[in-house]
Amino acid sequence: MRMYQVDAFTDRLFKGNPAAVLILQDWLPDELMLAIAQENNLAETAFAKVQPDGSWALRWFTPAYEVDFCGHATLATAHILFTTTDAVSPIIFHTRVGELGVSRSEGGYHLDLPRLSPEALDALPEDIIGLFTHPPVHIFRNFENLFADLGSAEAVIQFVPDFAVIGRLGPIGLVITGQEGHGAKADFVSRYFAPGAGIPEDPVTGSIHATLVPYWAARLGRPKLVAYQASARGGWLDCELTDDRVVLGGHAVTFMEATISLPPSRTGA
Repeated sequence: MRMYQVDAFTDRLFKGNPAAVLILQDWLPDELMLAIAQENNLAETAFAKVQPDGSWALRWFTPAYEVDFCGHATLATAHILFTTTDAVSPIIFHTRVGELGVSRSEGGYHLDLPRLSPEALDALPEDIIGLFTHPPVHIFRNFENLFADLGSAEAVIQFVPDFAVIGRLGPIGLVITGQEGHGAKADFVSRYFAPGAGIPEDPVTGSIHATLVPYWAARLGRPKLVAYQASARGGWLDCELTDDRVVLGGHAVTFMEATISLPPSRTGA
């Protein structure tokens, strides 16, 4: 079976966020897809299967379990379909969070996500608050993550995570964010930690921007923003809020194409 590894949200190898991609004719057993993700040991491995109408069903697995939503692996999958098949823009993916679309232009790719508006929180868990040098300016959440606005890009970049403490959130991730930074080229920066899901720090995370973009668009008073995720690998996202959708612009590059071995009669492709 063919498998690809793609660096998403970057135009250079070894930057952005790597994801594995497998294109299937039929679904593999869930336990086998999880085993493949564990073998890859990347934040996400994506599995895509074509539908009768030409759209695609898409699922994502971390090394720990199947997840509901992943932006960078969606972009990676679209990149493989655009570069190895006769797929036509836009590509529509059917997922647990609804339809996701990826279009292609000379300027790169545009990932169309559902808007996940921030929900205000009264407080974060005390052990999480204890990780911060100063109390967050704002705290909020969506269905899968907690968010803390630390007030500045510098505070985000200098934050030292305690993975044991953050891991107590279980499958819930922690997003920290702050205004401007990285030479003031970005309107906001962020970092994302989900050790309970097998992801200590994610390099570049499309899905969290479905909530960060509505938050920062409201704070800064404009719908078009530039985001930087301040991980070791780093990644840039051009963001736009459009009614009930968030559109993320970015690039992707293929790092590897490989043939993987699977148990007999379980290839699915």
